[in-house]
Amino acid sequence: MSLFDLTGKVVVITGSTRGIGKASAIACAEQGAKVVISSRKQDACDAVAAEINAQFGDGTAMGVAANISDKAGLQNLVDQARAAFGQIDCLVCNAASNPYYGPQEGIADEQFRKILDNNILSNHWLISMVIDEMRERKDGSIVIVSSIGGLRGTPIIGAYAISKAADMQLARNLAHEYGKHGVRVNCIAPGLIKTDFAKALWEDEKAVAERNRSTPMRRIGEPEEIAGAVVYLASKASAFMTGQVMVIDGGVTI
Repeated sequence: MSLFDLTGKVVVITGSTRGIGKASAIACAEQGAKVVISSRKQDACDAVAAEINAQFGDGTAMGVAANISDKAGLQNLVDQARAAFGQIDCLVCNAASNPYYGPQEGIADEQFRKILDNNILSNHWLISMVIDEMRERKDGSIVIVSSIGGLRGTPIIGAYAISKAADMQLARNLAHEYGKHGVRVNCIAPGLIKTDFAKALWEDEKAVAERNRSTPMRRIGEPEEIAGAVVYLASKASAFMTGQVMVIDGGVTI
């Protein structure tokens, strides 16, 4: 059996109707997992679930709409996943918000709060909702999709970077708490990836040209290039890894 085999595992992924989340759901399904697709709109969730079911077989995926700012909605996501598939083996906290680009001094209070609530507090909520069953089984993996923004300063996405640095610390703290129960908590820190979420950072041709020039691999990333890390962290291949940040950025941070 492959170290990366996910047969019999159930993976819940937020923000999985497009971008990194969708690519990760497809990659997990390809390795045999049952996947729960979630974003704000039910029709979008259903469409991606149908796409995965058509490719990997009926019953592989289901869609449950949930807004990460809505605690009751997130609890419903967890409840529906358990009702359909029996348990949750891996939680991927991928959904996030970034309503502001520009200097830190220009951000409105409500924008700052939204970023912190959606990118940190919602992860705390979701993890709290799945941790009891993982502790009881003494097995489970929690993956937080952070960003290299959490590793360095920025004059453009400051509040977002603050939230992503906090996610890294959340993973370290929870790795200490849950390691003795066999539950692993890790982060992935992508560089600039060609997703709709990051469009403001890559749609400007001059800005991308400069980014490519300063990136050792001379290009920005694709969502599928992050998906493999999700499979790794969900699988037995990463059984002795916890509290860590996997940087996948084409070499930008070196």
